[in-house]
Amino acid sequence: MTGSISTGPGRALIAVYGLFALAAGSRAGVQIATRFSEAPLAYSLSAFAAAVYILLTVALWRGARRLALVSLGIELAGVLAIGTLSLVDQAAFPDETVWSAYGKGYLFIPLVLPLVGLFWLRRRR
Repeated sequence: MTGSISTGPGRALIAVYGLFALAAGSRAGVQIATRFSEAPLAYSLSAFAAAVYILLTVALWRGARRLALVSLGIELAGVLAIGTLSLVDQAAFPDETVWSAYGKGYLFIPLVLPLVGLFWLRRRR
């Protein structure tokens, strides 16, 4: 199957990434503005996750397949690395990030979403 990555179910993927960009960005913005000294690493990582979600939203919307693939790889690596580190060294994460415990605070959607995105891009090749 070939075609644009921003049509059909791809639009739902764009909407979910847009929603996650808004949610993660808003949460990180408030945390950084009000309590940054409590958990600077966690809040900075949440802001980074929001930036990745924004990048993915734009890449998928514009049909930039290569940028979307790279961004999905970064997201998946981040979820796996931060998810594991947050479980192994809980003292390093006094507050949760979007990717803590593989996205447990977001119903594990951050773990599943890059897999769905990679599947979608592969299918639309």
